[in-house]
Amino acid sequence: MDMKQAIVPKSDQLNSDDLIAGPITVKITGVTVRGGQEQPVSVSYEGDQGKPYKPCKSMCRALVTAWGADSSKYVGRSMTLYCDPKVRWAGMEVGGIRISHMSHIDSALTMALTATRGNKKPFTVQPLEVEPEVDWKPAIEAVETADELAALWKSMPAEAKKEFAAVKDARKAALTTQGGI
Repeated sequence: MDMKQAIVPKSDQLNSDDLIAGPITVKITGVTVRGGQEQPVSVSYEGDQGKPYKPCKSMCRALVTAWGADSSKYVGRSMTLYCDPKVRWAGMEVGGIRISHMSHIDSALTMALTATRGNKKPFTVQPLEVEPEVDWKPAIEAVETADELAALWKSMPAEAKKEFAAVKDARKAALTTQGGI
């Protein structure tokens, strides 16, 4: 019998082992809170491949301190997650996921979080600078020449190009008709 399947990390969530290669910055797409469970909070994010981030109690406290208690307001916000090898569980250093940066905070945020029973330590989250969302449809429709359209199209991410190809084609046709080409 092959024992490899028995030692694979729990794959229904993001694990600290997934972050050994380095931190990741995620954009939140949804938050589910289910009371009465060992891990009551699941944070879904773009590209999570069905493996949401399930923050520990201390990181839940960091989220509430930074962004407030209404988790519906977290959608669209971003944070950087990293593997902290010093995280302890049952008296041993086993590693865990921590938040290093968060969007929608103006300055570094330091809070006292429980390190061990009865022992609190300062924990700091840094502000995360994120690129503002671009509303591509009005941007495409506002260009006045074919050169402007080509430059804008070149700057767009691949996902946006797929989504707005028809808008671009319509604007290009309109520019041709108007003599903007």
